[in-house]
Amino acid sequence: MQEILDAILAEKFDAVGELAVPDHYQAMTVHEDEAGMFDGIATRDKDPRKSLHLDEVPTPELGPGEALVAVMASAINYNTVWTSIFEPVSTFGFLKRYGRESELAKRHDLPYHIVGSDLAGVVVRTGAGVNAWKPGDRVVAHCLSVELESPDGHSDTMMDPQQRIWGFETNFGGLAQLALVKSNQLMPKPAHLTWEEAASPGLVNSTAYRQLVSRNGADMKQGDTVLIWGASGGLGSYATQFALNGGATPICVVSSPEKAEICRAMGAEHVIDRNAEGYRFWKDPQTQDPKEWKRFGAKIRELTGGDDPDIVFEHPGRETFGASVYVARKGGTIVTCASTSGYMHEYDNRYLWMNLKRIVGSHFANYREAWEANKLIDKGLVHPTLSKVYPLADTGQAAFDVHQNSHQGKVGVLALAPEEGLGVTNPEKRAKHLAAINRFRGV
Repeated sequence: MQEILDAILAEKFDAVGELAVPDHYQAMTVHEDEAGMFDGIATRDKDPRKSLHLDEVPTPELGPGEALVAVMASAINYNTVWTSIFEPVSTFGFLKRYGRESELAKRHDLPYHIVGSDLAGVVVRTGAGVNAWKPGDRVVAHCLSVELESPDGHSDTMMDPQQRIWGFETNFGGLAQLALVKSNQLMPKPAHLTWEEAASPGLVNSTAYRQLVSRNGADMKQGDTVLIWGASGGLGSYATQFALNGGATPICVVSSPEKAEICRAMGAEHVIDRNAEGYRFWKDPQTQDPKEWKRFGAKIRELTGGDDPDIVFEHPGRETFGASVYVARKGGTIVTCASTSGYMHEYDNRYLWMNLKRIVGSHFANYREAWEANKLIDKGLVHPTLSKVYPLADTGQAAFDVHQNSHQGKVGVLALAPEEGLGVTNPEKRAKHLAAINRFRGV
């Protein structure tokens, strides 16, 4: 790996394809024989620092339509937290099912799982049939892995029955020195960003784009009022930027004064600190409190001059879903892509059916949506929100931060990159956007 890294650091990208690919590399893994290590422990007390390991692993065989990428930087997503705490199920079940699909897919069924669904790096090898990319290309990757052998996926690849999330439902993810991806996961690295900045938007930026902007999601329009839970976090910070860029009014819900300031720095005027306001949507683990829904709705109207949200951008799940359904305007949309506080949602259906509201499920993004979201990053219209960067060996701590919600924006991880600040190949473009980059890096 050292020769490849030296070539990249010297910006001799054309030479990368001429260098030998090592037969082993370092990667962050979870182990199948430890899948029960947290049995009987409350979710919040499960510790990714105990389950994530820095291992030396063999380099996988390169198949048709695939690429090996030297990973300069990656990032933490909530799916890595789920994998590391083996919730809601062990991801080894995903790998076993994938392994039964074909001879080539058997590579993924291993007693260890290399995690990570983001990367920025350099292509080092391409498989048969890859024409759009070559060794030396500087790339980022989105996390949709799809076989495209079913007609169901050809209008929207997220509808393909063989759609999987790379690094979560497949092996050989991005929290490693090398990663194996399908060539149609690759996109150009924005030249004005560092490796760690470029690695951080991938999953969350594309997810927020489909969920909020795309016709496959909420189809946001100018003038909409958008309630955004966790508006300073990985998903919410991009949703906030999309709302502002698209002529909508974001109502940013956060959990601390520091996170409120992040939203204001992004340009949001209406911010609710839910902890400062003391909202408690559940009286106890079994009983919600509609009076708190009403109090929350009144606060939103106070901020907006009487408007209820046209769109509620949902991802906390169980803790907030009842309130989300209640506060959405008549005919409004609750669009959900996750359930970080619990999957079993409860809400009062009267507020849904009698007020003609709709719930839309949204999951990651197709290649076109991911490409469009990345293009906004490349144009400097949307900026990475990166709060802290760890070395690869400290991925467990990075995942722990996200699990405990002690992070702001995205948490990055350096893989091959020896330090932060490397990888910019268009300094003039960076200078143009530097004030915004620094403001968003200040999360």
